Amino acid sequence: MNRSVSSSLVIAASPRVLYDMISDVTRMGEWSPVCTAGWWDEGQGPSAGSWFTGRNETPERTWETRSLVEAAVPGEIFSFVVGGDRTRWTYRFVEVPGGTEVTEEWEFLPAGQASFEDRFGEDAENQIALREEAARVGIPETLAALRRSVENS
Repeated sequence: MNRSVSSSLVIAASPRVLYDMISDVTRMGEWSPVCTAGWWDEGQGPSAGSWFTGRNETPERTWETRSLVEAAVPGEIFSFVVGGDRTRWTYRFVEVPGGTEVTEEWEFLPAGQASFEDRFGEDAENQIALREEAARVGIPETLAALRRSVENS
C-alpha cells in the first residue's frame, strides 16, 4: 500500500529561484525540521541520476540516508528517492499570481514497506504511521520556513 502526504504554499518568488533553493541539498537543513545537513556524493549536483547524502536528527536518534535524484527540471520539479527505492520526496513549482505554488510530497513506496517489515516485524505498521505523521507535520513546517527565508532575503 502506497502512502503519501502533500501540502502546498504560495511563496512570493519565481519558480526558478525556489527550485534553485530546494535542489541545493546542502541548504535543506535551513528549512527542514528533521534534515539537518546534506551533501552531494562524489561532487555531483542536482541532476537526474545523481546521489546525495542527508543527515537527519530527531530527539530520539541521528541517521544518514543516501538518495537518488529522480527528476530535476529547473523551475518545475525536483524529486528524489531515499535509498533509491523506499521513500519519494517531490517538490513541484507552479507559477501563480503573487509568486509560486510550491508543493512538497512524501510518498512511502512498496520497497520501503518491505524494508520496514523486515526491520520492525509486527511493529512495521506503527513505525510507518510514525513516519507518515512526521511528514504530515514536517512538510508544512518546511514550506513555511522556506517562505520565511525568501521573505527575509
